Amino acid sequence: MRRRLSTLLLHLVLIAGAVAAIAPIAWMFAASLMPDGQANAEPPPLLPHPATLNQYRALFARLDIGRPLLNSTILASAVTAISLLLNSMAGYAFARLRFRGRDRVFSLLLAALVIPAQVAMLPLFLMLKSMGLVNTYLGVIVPGMASIFGIFLVRQFALSIPQELLDAARVDGASEWRIYRSVVLPLLRPILVTLGVFVFMGTWNDFMWPLIVLTDDSMYTLPVALANLMGEHFQDTELMMAGAVVTVLPVLILFLAMQRSYIEGIMMGSLKE
Repeated sequence: MRRRLSTLLLHLVLIAGAVAAIAPIAWMFAASLMPDGQANAEPPPLLPHPATLNQYRALFARLDIGRPLLNSTILASAVTAISLLLNSMAGYAFARLRFRGRDRVFSLLLAALVIPAQVAMLPLFLMLKSMGLVNTYLGVIVPGMASIFGIFLVRQFALSIPQELLDAARVDGASEWRIYRSVVLPLLRPILVTLGVFVFMGTWNDFMWPLIVLTDDSMYTLPVALANLMGEHFQDTELMMAGAVVTVLPVLILFLAMQRSYIEGIMMGSLKE
């Protein structure tokens, strides 16, 4: 009896936590469908009455939020694709290839994880400025092309690849590139899906770096454009909620679509030595 009560109490706590987490998102969706001024009523309504798409029409027709949406899609997709390629190659090399100084270099990379990203922003900006990449899409893409966390994640997973399998491929005459492409990449699929979700969501939601490196309004990403929009229309709650929905919905759909592979990669990666 006591065990059942404990289980019931645990389920109630989990349900309460889920409701507390979902409620703000649900109200954000509802408020985005409300007519002007309805979300500011006292008390604010839980559901739109009547529901309208006027806020979304204003975003795309009048405020041209489509361009920042396209910018974010292109940049997040490009960073994710390049990051998966480079991180998978580096992670596999640190895990299974033998070269001089491998362990020392990897230790230095791990030590760099303790450095806050904000500390590196100024020297990174100066480097990109000297390369002429400020106010360019490459200025956003280059810093995200590879990460210490991504290399570490792939390396830990790649340690599970049997060395005998790689040696057999070499005996059969396969080149290192062929082994990486035909043997290693399929085996790394679960962790690459997990890393891809991490990278895409991080790039999509990144506000600080695009704000620093981009100065042209036409090149702004969605979070930066939405922040500027908030400064001009801070009283238009319904319009701001519509903008938040446009920002959140793509990554939410991506996470739900990749949820099974994402959890599989996390669980399998946590078991690696």
